[in-house]
Amino acid sequence: MPLNSPIRNPNKTEKNGALYVVATPIGNREDITLRALNILREVDLIAAEDTRKSGTLLAHYQIKNRLISFHEHNEKKRTPELIGKLLDGTTIALVSNAGTPSVSDPGYRLIEAAIANKIAVTPIPGVTAATAAMSVSGLPTDSFVFIGFAPKKKGKRLKFLTELGAEPRPLIFYESPKRILSLMEEILSCMGDRNAMLAREMTKLHEEFVRGTVSQILRAIRARPVLKGECTLLVAGGEESEKIDSEIVKTEIKTALEKDQNSLSEIARTIAKKYGLPKREVYDLALKIRGQKTENRLPRTEIQS
Repeated sequence: MPLNSPIRNPNKTEKNGALYVVATPIGNREDITLRALNILREVDLIAAEDTRKSGTLLAHYQIKNRLISFHEHNEKKRTPELIGKLLDGTTIALVSNAGTPSVSDPGYRLIEAAIANKIAVTPIPGVTAATAAMSVSGLPTDSFVFIGFAPKKKGKRLKFLTELGAEPRPLIFYESPKRILSLMEEILSCMGDRNAMLAREMTKLHEEFVRGTVSQILRAIRARPVLKGECTLLVAGGEESEKIDSEIVKTEIKTALEKDQNSLSEIARTIAKKYGLPKREVYDLALKIRGQKTENRLPRTEIQS
């Protein structure tokens, strides 16, 4: 047994087992660490998000161990069962389909319960899609915000993205290939056209990094008949140093409204693109200005006493 393996310590006196949070490859199997392989060999039980996928990984490294399913649909029910085993002295490795468990994957409830029961919880670090993408993005890496998956309901998602617009640090999103286009369209509308990078199929055979502004990336992937692979999207933070004078924007909106040649949506799109502003923000301002103009045109009635 390796010297750094803490699984079966002869000097250990407490009854409790231990929970190991084991990171597994996000694509290339060679990205797994030697320590992770040792842990997976020596624990009593492996709690896996998908036992078939984890079984394939174990078979590749000739590891034979007991697997039990632990995913988002049974996490709440299975957590007490696993805590009971841990309290009885069982050592358990928690793994997800790819990357680090509990980071936009199942595991939070089990880890929280283990800590509450004074069970040792040990990270076995490795690959995470967020940091892998961040390291090659070309965006500032000294500080960033991990978002994971944005809210599913459109109303909540739009409000969420609009509120994120003022965040100066780079943002990291996870999204499926089916929804990545709509997410980027909403980011463009709520945050403006910022520098970004779309990472797809990282560490796999068809690994791809698409860099440019949000609109440029959108044009590139819209042209494809199909888009496959889980996506990690990085978006630059808001530029605090380049604040636009609101009066200039208001004047442009008023001028465009007076010409009355384009729809309100087209006016907002044009001005938002010119100043790198969120289209939604410009549209709301234009709507307000148009309402004021209409109100000023209404005849006033004098109230006589």
